[in-house]
Amino acid sequence: MDGKQGSMDGSKPTGPRDSPDTRLLSNPLMGDSVSDWSPMPEAAIYRHQLSLRNLISHGWLVNIIMADHVSPLHEACLRGHPSRVKILLKHGAQVNGVTTDWHTPLLMFVSAAAGIMLLQHGASVQPESDLASPVHEAARRGHVECVDSLTAYRGNNDHNISHLGTSLYLACENQQIACVKKLLESGADVNPGRGSPLHDSPLHAVARTASEELACLLMDFGADTQAKNAEGKCHVELVPPESPLIQLFLEREGPPSLMQIQKCFGIQQHHKITKVVLPEDLKWFLLHLYMYQWNGFTNNVKTLLSVVATRILKSS
Repeated sequence: MDGKQGSMDGSKPTGPRDSPDTRLLSNPLMGDSVSDWSPMPEAAIYRHQLSLRNLISHGWLVNIIMADHVSPLHEACLRGHPSRVKILLKHGAQVNGVTTDWHTPLLMFVSAAAGIMLLQHGASVQPESDLASPVHEAARRGHVECVDSLTAYRGNNDHNISHLGTSLYLACENQQIACVKKLLESGADVNPGRGSPLHDSPLHAVARTASEELACLLMDFGADTQAKNAEGKCHVELVPPESPLIQLFLEREGPPSLMQIQKCFGIQQHHKITKVVLPEDLKWFLLHLYMYQWNGFTNNVKTLLSVVATRILKSS
C-alpha cells in the first residue's frame, strides 16, 4: 500500500517491486519507464559504483527517467563520474536520450573520459534540436578536454546556432582562452560569429570583453579586422573607453588601405587600383606591374613586389 514504508521487517527495499513509493508509468515515446522516485539517479550521483551495480542486479531499470526525463546516465555525466557512466552504458543505458530541455547525456558531460565512452557507444555529436550542441556547451563552460574529445570525433566546429553563434564565438564571449585556442587549432573558422548575414564576429565579442590575449590569438589566426556587425560597427568601436586594447588593435591592423592593396594583387583586380586612396605615382606603379609584367612573375617575386608597394605606402 502507498501508506506503508519499506518491507514488513523494516528493511529497505532491494528491488523496484519491493518499494511501494515507486510508481512506474509506461512512456511509449521514450521506450522507458517514468517514475516520480527511484534510487537509480541518486546512485548515479552520490553512491559508490558498487551500489549502482547492486541496484541493477536487483532489477532497477538503467533507463528509468524522472518527470523531467532526466535519466541516471544524464546525472552521471553531469556529475563527472566516468566509472558510473561505464556501468550504465554496459547495461544498456540510452546514449541519446533527451530531457524535456532537449539535453542529451553528451550535452551534459563534464568528464572527457565519460565523453569518449558516450561517443564510442554512438552518441550523436550533432543535436536533434537547435537549442545547443555538445561542443557549444563544452566551449561555453571552459571544458577544454571535452572540446578536444568532440573535435576529435569530427564534431562540426563551425556549426552556427542562431541564438548562440558558433562554438568559437561562445568561447570568446565567455573568455574561455584554452577552448578558443583548441577550437582554432582544430580548424574552426575564425570569423563566423552570431547572426547572419551581418554578424558579431568572435573579434567583436572579444572587443567587448577587452581581452588582449584573446584578441591577439584571433588576429594571429587571421581574424577579419574590418568586419562590421549588424549595427555597422567594427570591433575597435566596441572596446571599452580607456582600454589598452584600442592601441593594440591599431598597432596590429595598420592602415586599412594596406589590406586594400593586398586585394589588388589578384586576377582581374587591376581596375580596383585606381579606386584605392594612394599617391598617384604608386597607383601608376601598381598598374604598370599588373598590365605589363605581372603575369610573367613568379610567386616569390609577386610577394616581394607587394611588400615593396606596402613600404612605399607607409613612407608616403
